[in-house]
Amino acid sequence: MSAPAKSTTKSAAQDAIQLLTADHKSVKALFQAFDKIKDRDDADDEKARLVERICSELTVHATIEEEIFYPAVREAIDDEDLMDEADVEHASAKDLIAQLEAGSVGDDHYDAKVTVLGEMIDHHVKEEEGEMFPKAKKAIDVDEIGAELAARKAELSEELGLVGTPKMIGKKSNASRVSK
Repeated sequence: MSAPAKSTTKSAAQDAIQLLTADHKSVKALFQAFDKIKDRDDADDEKARLVERICSELTVHATIEEEIFYPAVREAIDDEDLMDEADVEHASAKDLIAQLEAGSVGDDHYDAKVTVLGEMIDHHVKEEEGEMFPKAKKAIDVDEIGAELAARKAELSEELGLVGTPKMIGKKSNASRVSK
């Protein structure tokens, strides 16, 4: 009868699953914003800012998952295939992120790379939220891991100079990011 207890006194931001799910929603919104403007001729600067934000947020998210969340879940559940697939999906996403970061808006296949990255992330999110997260909720202390994730995310976000909120991206006054 006793499942791992989730503390109701801690902030929802400290719950690992909620933190990671919020990241998923944030990045999905950025991909949707890109999709809305990708065919506009006058949107190069906005596209560049969106892609820079997408790449930075995905880098932070993947790093906290790989450093903290995945090892905890891998140790707690018996599903090597699920965890291995997540690792491979991260590696593929990192490859596209590196290509986008090395390129620029006018490059061949730039928009296609962003689109494919979005599709890959969407698939990855469905697997995490549909398969991994339910198993993790039962197997790990989501509050303890969430606190670790939040602390590391704050560190990495500061290192990458992430400023503003994703909703502000595209608004000229708040769309910039401190360069690396």
